[in-house]
Order: sequence, then C-alpha cells, then structure tokens
Amino acid sequence: MSVIRRILAAALAVAAGGTVAVVLLQPDNATADGRRDDPIVIAHRGASAYRPEHTLLAYEAAIAMGADYIEPDLVSTKDGVLVARHENEISGTTDVEKHPEFASRRTTKTIDGVAVTGWFTEDFTLAELRTLRAEERVPDLRPRNTAFDGQVQIPTFDEVIELAQRHGVGIYPETKHPTYFDSIGLSMEEPLLDRLAAHGWRSGRDPVFIQSFETANLRDLRRKTKLRLVQLINGSGAPYDRVAAGDPLTYDQMVTPAGLKDIASYADGIGAATSRLVPVGPDGRLLAPTTLVGDAHRRGLLVHTWTVRGENSQLPVDFRRGDPASPVYAQAYGDVMGWLGKLYDLGIDGVFSDDPGMARAVLAGRGPLR
Repeated sequence: MSVIRRILAAALAVAAGGTVAVVLLQPDNATADGRRDDPIVIAHRGASAYRPEHTLLAYEAAIAMGADYIEPDLVSTKDGVLVARHENEISGTTDVEKHPEFASRRTTKTIDGVAVTGWFTEDFTLAELRTLRAEERVPDLRPRNTAFDGQVQIPTFDEVIELAQRHGVGIYPETKHPTYFDSIGLSMEEPLLDRLAAHGWRSGRDPVFIQSFETANLRDLRRKTKLRLVQLINGSGAPYDRVAAGDPLTYDQMVTPAGLKDIASYADGIGAATSRLVPVGPDGRLLAPTTLVGDAHRRGLLVHTWTVRGENSQLPVDFRRGDPASPVYAQAYGDVMGWLGKLYDLGIDGVFSDDPGMARAVLAGRGPLR
C-alpha cells in the first residue's frame, strides 16, 4: 500500500470511530537521524477534527494519522500540576456543570483583560479534576465528536509526554495566559521545563517546541533552556504581557524586519496566523501573499502557520465547496488539500492542522519540497 493510501486509510478509520494501530512513517527525504527538509505536521490539539481536543484520544488519533508533533495547550491546577486544556475555563470542554459538588466554584474572573464566567482549573486540585470527563468544545461544528463525550479524563502534561515518547513523535506545548498564572502564584514555565527534563528533553535537538503568544515568558525561557522556542503571532492585537505593562508593541510591528530581528534574539521561529502569510480581503477571498516567510527566514527563523481546518466555515472562501444553502454546509469539508498546497508553496516549515492525516497526505503526494 502506498504511503498516501496508508495515511488516508488511517484517517478514514479514525473518522469512523475505529481503533487504529500507530504506523510511524519516515519520509523518503528524512536523514538517518530523523531530521527532515519538508514541513512538519503539527496536530493542533491532537486530531481535533475527529476527537475532542486535548484528550489522549485526540493525540493517539493524530499519531496514527502521521503527525510529527502533538500540541498540548497547558494550564495549571490549584496544586501546580500542568494539564492539557485549551483554556483554564473548562465549562465548554468538560462536564463540570453536571457535578453539583462543584457548583459553588462557578465564578467570574478577569483573564487577559476580559471578564470570563465559569469554572477554572486553578480552583481544582488534580484529584478533583480527575473526577470530570472531557467533552467536545464545538459540538455544532463537529457533532460526530460528541460521541466521545464523557469517556476520558483531562490528561496531565506528563501523560502527553509519555504518549509522544512511546510513539516517537515530538511535542509542541503552549503555556496559556502566562501573565495571569504568574499573577496568582502559579507560574508555568518552571514546571514545564521540569517535566520535560524529567523525561530527558533538554536539548535544542530534542523534538520539542515551546510556544507562546506572550513575549516575556519566552525571553525568560531563553535564559533557562536550549529547547526551541516559537513566538506566536496573532492576526491582530498585541501580546498581553506587553499590554499589561503599558507597552504599545503590536503583532503588526512584530512582523516587520525590525520586529523579526528582535524575535530572533530570543526565539527559534514564529508561529503565524495564516492571514499573516496570505491576507483575506473583505469578501473573504485571499489576497496576494505577504513577504513574511522570506523575511523571517532571512533572520534565521522557522515559520510555522496556524490553523488549517477542513470545514467550509473555517476555510478561505476560495477553498469552500458545496451548496451554501445546505444545512450542513458549514460542517462539510472544502478543498483543504488545495489550501494546504498553497501554504506549502510559500516555503513554510510547519503547519498546525486539526486534520493531520490530510496535512501528511498532501506532503506525501508532493514529494520533497527542498
């Protein structure tokens, strides 16, 4: 069976809810030590197109589908344990509202300048969080994933690392809201490095990227670790740590040649929103690509982009397919392979994808890129 057919067969089995044996595929252009010239496939919160995000189910499916790296977003428990959740507010990703014993913990907090109401990981010990079960975060977009609601616990960072190491893939963690967690005495950078080191990952050659939308924590990490660091660049706005400090720096300024030079002083790459690479016009259609990939490469920075999702509602208008009047149009897959191909043509070094099997299949069909 060809590499592409094996990848797609794994993806179809995962989509159907089946159990898939993990088959690690070394591309033809990989070197003996596993280094590669083609872009890496980063499973965005796992294979979140097929399983509830940030669960071992999603990470296992991503590995089966050919991901090079799995991505855990990290938040802290009350007792300082790092766990994988998209946000520290967990009403949308767990069944916490079904637990009357925790009803009194529903509260409103200000997170990165925004009032948020719900239940927060930092108000629970790990033992308490273990009594909850994960749920699909966007059931309207991914109704099939709700079949897995209530089946699994929130994974710890240790469990995600152990899974990655068992199957020979890398890990791409993000500490969420680092300024906020610092403010409540639950700094995450130290336990992050501690857990990675406990599993033997300390070197810049290890399969680890640490990412953040903020800047101060990455600068702090640069002084403490040789692991690779990635500065995330949103499509608009500014890093919250700079906002909190009264610094006017914006993401727009960070993608200028001067901004990229500064990033290169503390990070190994950037993780840029796709709109930073190919802007979208007022009609939702793509405009001409920017020079960001080349500008970043000239500063010695890797360029990873996020996030490629297959559903029509998540794609540029150019790659949507089907009848917009259909009740399932938003959920239906568009030409995600065409969108991936366009991004790969720009010379990116990696892509975050909710469907890592699709990202891998497109690469396998293109052959070596460089």
